[in-house]
Amino acid sequence: MTGMLESDIAVLPEALEVRRLRALRGPNAWSLDPVIACDVVPGALCEVNSADVPGFTDRLLEALPSLSEHPCSIGSPGGFVQRLREGTEWPHILEHVGLDLQGLAGSEVRFGRVVRGGSPGVWRVVVEYEHEDVGLQAMRDAVATVRACIGGEAPDMHPVVEALRQLHASIRLGPSTAAIVEEARRRGIPVRRLNTGSFIQLGLGRHLRRLKATMSDQTSIIGVEIAQDKDLTKRILGNIGLSVPAGALAASVDDAVAAANEIGYPVILKPRDGNQGRGISGCLTDAAAVRDAWEAAAALGRAVIVERHSAGRDHRVLVVNGKVVAVAERIAAHVTGNGRSTIRELIADANLDPRRGEGHGSILTLLPADAATEAHLALSGRGLDSVPADGERVFLRGTANLSTGGTSIDRTDEIHPDNVTACELAASVVGLDIAGLDILTPDISVPFHENGAVIIEVNAAPGVRMHTHPVEGKPRNVAGAILDMLYPAGARTAIPIIAVTGTNGKTTTTRLVAHLFRNTGRTVGFTTTDGVYLQNRLVASGDMTGPFAAGIVLSNPIVEVAVLETARGGILRSGLGFEECDVGIVLNVSGDHLGLHGVQTLEELAEVKAVVPAVVKRRGHAVLNADDPLVRGMGERTSGDVVLFSTEPDAANPAIKAHVEDGGTAACIEQETFVIRRGRLRIPIAATGEVPLTIGGAARFQYQNILAAIAAAYVQGMRYEDIRAGLMSFFPSPSLTPGRMNLLRVGRGQVLVDYAHNAAAMSGLMDLVARIDAARRIAVLAGPGDRRDEDLRALGRSAAGFDFVIIKEDDDLRGRNPGDAIALLRQGLLETGMAPERIEVHPRERDAVSRGLELLQGHDLLVILAVDVPAVLEQLRPISTSL
Repeated sequence: MTGMLESDIAVLPEALEVRRLRALRGPNAWSLDPVIACDVVPGALCEVNSADVPGFTDRLLEALPSLSEHPCSIGSPGGFVQRLREGTEWPHILEHVGLDLQGLAGSEVRFGRVVRGGSPGVWRVVVEYEHEDVGLQAMRDAVATVRACIGGEAPDMHPVVEALRQLHASIRLGPSTAAIVEEARRRGIPVRRLNTGSFIQLGLGRHLRRLKATMSDQTSIIGVEIAQDKDLTKRILGNIGLSVPAGALAASVDDAVAAANEIGYPVILKPRDGNQGRGISGCLTDAAAVRDAWEAAAALGRAVIVERHSAGRDHRVLVVNGKVVAVAERIAAHVTGNGRSTIRELIADANLDPRRGEGHGSILTLLPADAATEAHLALSGRGLDSVPADGERVFLRGTANLSTGGTSIDRTDEIHPDNVTACELAASVVGLDIAGLDILTPDISVPFHENGAVIIEVNAAPGVRMHTHPVEGKPRNVAGAILDMLYPAGARTAIPIIAVTGTNGKTTTTRLVAHLFRNTGRTVGFTTTDGVYLQNRLVASGDMTGPFAAGIVLSNPIVEVAVLETARGGILRSGLGFEECDVGIVLNVSGDHLGLHGVQTLEELAEVKAVVPAVVKRRGHAVLNADDPLVRGMGERTSGDVVLFSTEPDAANPAIKAHVEDGGTAACIEQETFVIRRGRLRIPIAATGEVPLTIGGAARFQYQNILAAIAAAYVQGMRYEDIRAGLMSFFPSPSLTPGRMNLLRVGRGQVLVDYAHNAAAMSGLMDLVARIDAARRIAVLAGPGDRRDEDLRALGRSAAGFDFVIIKEDDDLRGRNPGDAIALLRQGLLETGMAPERIEVHPRERDAVSRGLELLQGHDLLVILAVDVPAVLEQLRPISTSL
């Protein structure tokens, strides 16, 4: 479209609609890294591209000049600008603007993607993010920016970018935590951020450890209390012969003057329980100076320490797990004169250094130009407008804390061995696993007792950026020392994760795998469509097959094995709840949930479920159904070893034969026995008819679930006899598999409670129903309302083998009108030739179950496809017994 009128342009901006903006926090269908995803509906703009709107590209580039550097598909800087001027689609533009805004905020992001959203006129935009809140806000701002440029506005992006930068600064990890996280990820240790601050979890399950910056879950509370009380710290250190400055506590300014007179000048004042150098005075040489400094120190503590001023250079010694791992000399915030600029101007110039920023989030902190700076300068007769001589160093603070703009020089290789011993002793006696010792000494390479050095403080949760990013000297990997303490050589950092996905059978397979491990004495956490379980105890109810539920299990410090049912919906809405797994099981891919969340075809559904084998560890195993070509093809997506399973009799599937001959592992059926095959090795586990889950071999659709569970247990090193024992003790009962193939005796009839909710599942269930001896077979049938019309009709057709069908309706209509799903199921039944009089409608589930029980006579079978499983089982409990 060309030659647009201004009146046309005016109505276009609001046509650009964005829906379902969300963060996918784990591996997903588009990336194995976290991404922001949204659905973009251009509406009337579908017929218009960037070249059709006069001045759009110029306005956008004026607002965000950094877009000129984007290579786009052209592959070189300026490529995106070329695409803009040639004419490109609006979702593509949103992708680039969203990434650009994140970059301007301080995030390092590159990946973006635009795909058709499945429905006509819908696109899906996906962009990488580093911090979720920044990514979400950047996409909101991207939409507003593009709309403004379409509408002829020239948006002022400075406040937008500044707000994003402030948001980024407020939630990014501080340098100490960031160093630990970076080192943990380099070592392959799982990391989970627990809040927007510095609380993190390392490892998973029983191997997890928690930290807040450099305070670990094994840091002594008593040690922290001692370190926070500077007077008590000095007493404890002095009692074991370590050198500390003389001092006294003062509750009032008069007390402080008296103490200073007794100790002898010069002195300093500092809060008894302060930190980061706050409230510490400079060198005070008389009573008047003490009185002037009192207010600042007293405002920050319960009492004030009056301490003899000690000469020497300021050093920080870091002790981890009883060993000195790094030493740094700290230089107080300062500027160096050039003979022309004022101190104020020199500070401003120094703060242009990109390494400097506010707070602890930056490598260096901004140099201060505040009242405290003016007070310190006044001690030497200067002010912020003074002009230092060329080369003259002017200090802005009396203390060398990095939090007030100080810098550091690495001195690790220079510390004297006697001083190492003294520092390790000090950390030990205070009782800290990670300690930062502040020491004043003329020379760290000379023993403390020879040069009058003193230990000023022992700090809990010490910052480490002075060691990781010194201005001079060698950076020290102190994060490595902390991780060596938390995870000594050979220590495990994660628990086995078995992820289960597929269209049908996920819940039963998850429960069976969990049972196998639980049966060996291990503590198992597992997630299913009906809740999160610890062992067999329900922890949280509801459909728990997404990342939230996975987090409940993986953050539990007593869990030894995690078995996670992983559904399509959770992957599409939020991504996986784990970065990698040890075993990834894919049972099948069949026609269910099509038309939802942009997934229209079986192939697209397979792409979603393929995320699970894609995150299998390199030394892990992808357990795949060889009978399903879409599942078997997922072997190309995994880094782990492929294990195939097949329900075809006597391992007739040629893929199984080829895989085993090639040295691969497979689980299959030979001579009516579940077996494991690996090369020439053949391990029989149990006869198919003996395993309770098969109901004497009648429930053949369970073979798939059993084989997958056997394979998962085998590759995790479970003994064959333990696998067999677990299979033989797993019954399809309301206690072990609620709502999944629960066969009950009611009077002289039988009731089967299950959850077949699509045509493929119903087909397997009908095979079982046909094998159960019964005079009549009655069904209580329902279908999820969010399925396509053709899927509900197909579900009805697949249930036509029943002698009588009672149709009910889910309480959650999932967007349909009352009665719509019932009509479609009834239509499917009638299409097979079922007589109308063999069909009844009772919308409420309880009423439908009651009607089924009324019809149940001796030797009849009633099949209930339950939605509210606990309510249905409770309705049956007084009149039923398990078979």
